[in-house]
Amino acid sequence: MRLIRLSLVALCLWAGQAQALPYLPKSDSQVLERLPFKPNDPVARDMARMRAELQRDPRNVEVAVRLARSYYELVGAEGDPRYLGYAQAVLAPWWDLPNPPTEVQVLRAGLAQFRHDFDAALADLGKVLEREPRHTRARALRATIHIVQARYPQARSDCLALKGLTSDLIATACVAMADGLTGRAAQAYDTLLRAFESEPQASPDEKLWALLRLAELAQRLDRTEAVDAHFKQAMSLGIVETFLYAAYADFLLDQKRAAEVVGMLKDKTPSDGLLLRLVFAERVLQLPTAGQREATLAARYAAAQIRGDTVHQQEEARFVLQVYNDAAKAVALASENWKVQREPRDARILLEAALAARNPAAAQPVLQWLDENHVEDRYLNGLAQQLKEQRK
Repeated sequence: MRLIRLSLVALCLWAGQAQALPYLPKSDSQVLERLPFKPNDPVARDMARMRAELQRDPRNVEVAVRLARSYYELVGAEGDPRYLGYAQAVLAPWWDLPNPPTEVQVLRAGLAQFRHDFDAALADLGKVLEREPRHTRARALRATIHIVQARYPQARSDCLALKGLTSDLIATACVAMADGLTGRAAQAYDTLLRAFESEPQASPDEKLWALLRLAELAQRLDRTEAVDAHFKQAMSLGIVETFLYAAYADFLLDQKRAAEVVGMLKDKTPSDGLLLRLVFAERVLQLPTAGQREATLAARYAAAQIRGDTVHQQEEARFVLQVYNDAAKAVALASENWKVQREPRDARILLEAALAARNPAAAQPVLQWLDENHVEDRYLNGLAQQLKEQRK
């Protein structure tokens, strides 16, 4: 079930993260990374065993898939996109095949969506689902990509198809994602809350994913106490998940609770997304470390631009707007980002940047998205109203 959770959750985080291009090792003996495990950690031992097996037999597809999945999961836990390249390297013998083994093709789609190559991801997932309509991970991942790209009817169809393939809680939460952005947020929240409360036996991973969805819905509905409660319950599960930290940090920043953000993120700076939130919090608190952290993050964004990466644009737009007060550049970055992904966080930065730049025309795609889908979000609709007044 963990990979299913990652299919549905990790995209929400990494869609806005700066990603490194896949790094492919020159030889099997090359040390790629010292993994973030304690000595004798069973996960580290298992991964070392799989790497040794692949050195003996690089075309052992079952072992390659298990190892690639392990790297894939590390992205969600550690926030380090280099693991995506390691996963691709493991799958190299099958990577360029038009129809690789099913599990390789699903992983290839997952890695493509992390790089915002949604067309390639959807093509792979479509082929998998033509062969195996009941493939749970492929169905869940395709639903998520449809949501990110604001294709809500297609997303809802895939979510409904998950019923009977996975737990009722996961299927209900998936449907809630689509309903929550199409004028049924309150109904989606109530339905998901009942499902969550009726399944106390759900796994921690399932509970985490449902709680994140509940927190998002409650936040759009301006139910602040419920948002905080859902995040705290999610944190209490003890699962190291970068998306959880990022989402909770954003909420805490909105609530003027920057000190809590610093306490939560001060040791999690390898992740660009979490470093961004830490920069914002330290600036609010005027901490002496803020300047150096800003410089570090700026250097990471500059390096991404040199590599030709564009998937960091949403969070870089936030950075240049809040740190450099460069509204025009923020508008440019957020506008390019909106062409690829259209989630509420993507809408928010484009609206904020357009408002700061006094450029309401730049926000028109988001204003249209809000109107056409009847999106219920107090904050976004408030920004939209301010932009409409600017046009007068």
